[in-house]
Amino acid sequence: MSFDFDRIIDRSGTAALKWDGRRSVFGTDDVLPLWVADMDFAAPDAVTQALAARAAHPVYGYSQFADEVYEALIDWLRERHQWPVERDWILMAPGVVPSLHAAVLAFAEAGEGVIVQPPVYFPFFSAVTATGRRLVENPLLFEDGRYRIDFEHLERCAANARLLLLCSPHNPVGRVWREEELRELLRIARKHQLVVLSDEIHHDLIYPGQRHIPLATLVDESDDIVTAVAPSKTFNIPGLGLSALIASNPAQREKLHRAFDLLHVSGANPFSITAFAAAYGNSEHGAAWLDALMAYLAETRDEATATLAREAPAIRVVAAEGTYLLWLDCRALGLDDDALKRFFVEQARVGLSPGSLFGQGGSGFMRLNLGAPRAVIREATRRIVAAVVRLSN
Repeated sequence: MSFDFDRIIDRSGTAALKWDGRRSVFGTDDVLPLWVADMDFAAPDAVTQALAARAAHPVYGYSQFADEVYEALIDWLRERHQWPVERDWILMAPGVVPSLHAAVLAFAEAGEGVIVQPPVYFPFFSAVTATGRRLVENPLLFEDGRYRIDFEHLERCAANARLLLLCSPHNPVGRVWREEELRELLRIARKHQLVVLSDEIHHDLIYPGQRHIPLATLVDESDDIVTAVAPSKTFNIPGLGLSALIASNPAQREKLHRAFDLLHVSGANPFSITAFAAAYGNSEHGAAWLDALMAYLAETRDEATATLAREAPAIRVVAAEGTYLLWLDCRALGLDDDALKRFFVEQARVGLSPGSLFGQGGSGFMRLNLGAPRAVIREATRRIVAAVVRLSN
């Protein structure tokens, strides 16, 4: 099978947040948008064909989750991640961000502590603060160009918390957590009776030489683990919203059910269901597409990293082990966060996500989305290099 990730697809005029939202986010349309985490690649043919077939049926009424939705997810997790999941463990959800809110409502009472590990995807913070829970920060340590969990500090945090929101693989820093790291996290959670919500939405986006380990595959019967997964990042269908929560403990599932009932949200619409089943259900085609995607992204990552290291060494790229996101250490440019954002927009004409959005430890960093044809990333790096050279002269 061959896949054309070099194809340029014009997304303007499709109400695409990434492209049509440039003026509202950056104040101008004259930027290459490499910010919000979706890709500019076509979804796999199996998905687009399934959606076209469903659209051809002229009735788009209320929908339910068919057997094939569960079966497709179970087969994918077993084949791709060696994780045997039972159907009863699966709770369909309208996206991972609503799932974060539901988990906080389900597992922590008002005023109880919820741990997050910044710099991290910013809805982790709002899921805690907007629901009246107490935010407890366990910042990642950045040493020798690599991030790690501060387990000594995590243990202190866990003594006064009820829930831990884990990002695995980690957005934005690109870490794929090792087995020994996950086991130590579980030890601490077990000791302090923490529930862990493991957001594994990027679980398939792993670079060659790395391995994602679902946290739930390491647990024992006493562990309280819920895992969030979705095909949205993997197959570039995030606008369709559907995700899943996996919990082997029936008491956890009941609490999550009640939380979603309180929120009055559902992911059941004809197109999200169709895309979910098609993405995970065509495992041979989907796996081949994904393997080709990750090989393509790895080459793009390596080329962009080498270009910046050679021509703009003031910007240091943090080595990404997973995700299609690149975390840029721009502190050597000597700009504060407002000036840094203006620099990329006005001087480089590239729209990135400011690191300050991701909380403590994000100041002085920027997040770049690699999920675009390589020609686009080359143009972005060319613009960044030219802007850095002008700044230094």
